[in-house]
Amino acid sequence: MRHHVLASASPRRRHLLALVLSDFEVVPAEVDETPLIDEEPGALVHRLALAKARAVTGRFGDDVVVIAADTTVELEGRILGTPVDAAEARSMLGSLVGRTHLVHTGLAVTCGGHEYGDVVTTEVDFADVDTALIEAYLTTGEPLDKAGAYGIQGLGSALVSGVRGSLSNVIGLPIEQLTMLLARLDPQR
Repeated sequence: MRHHVLASASPRRRHLLALVLSDFEVVPAEVDETPLIDEEPGALVHRLALAKARAVTGRFGDDVVVIAADTTVELEGRILGTPVDAAEARSMLGSLVGRTHLVHTGLAVTCGGHEYGDVVTTEVDFADVDTALIEAYLTTGEPLDKAGAYGIQGLGSALVSGVRGSLSNVIGLPIEQLTMLLARLDPQR
């Protein structure tokens, strides 16, 4: 049985991966996540997921499977990353209210010189919530470490009125697609 490594410090990704794999190691990858000029959101997360996987792959032998992901929120072509402070989170949440946005997660799996990558996109409808609910949500601190300033798996679920596509993708690790990529590496799995 191969050894698996998650190239992420995200507790949400760790939780989701545990639904698919019973045993894995966590080795966070350090990469510059700055978007390139005119880089599309899907291309950004694909590039970053591969960069994270490659950064960690070099620390292990050829039989180790490295799993990496990167998630971003897109609103009308604009990337909404992780807010730097409460003011930016407030602005992001305000821009999402009553609108549909896209959540893109780049996924990369590497092992023994093989690299597989994909991008999963989910449509999310934000509810038409009032300012008081946004302010209450901000006081929880939850928005400050999440792309788009909300966590659908937590209190942020109160802000969402609909999801079309993978829910695990919105949380940060599309387990449906991950299972398929892992099967490509190990068809006997």
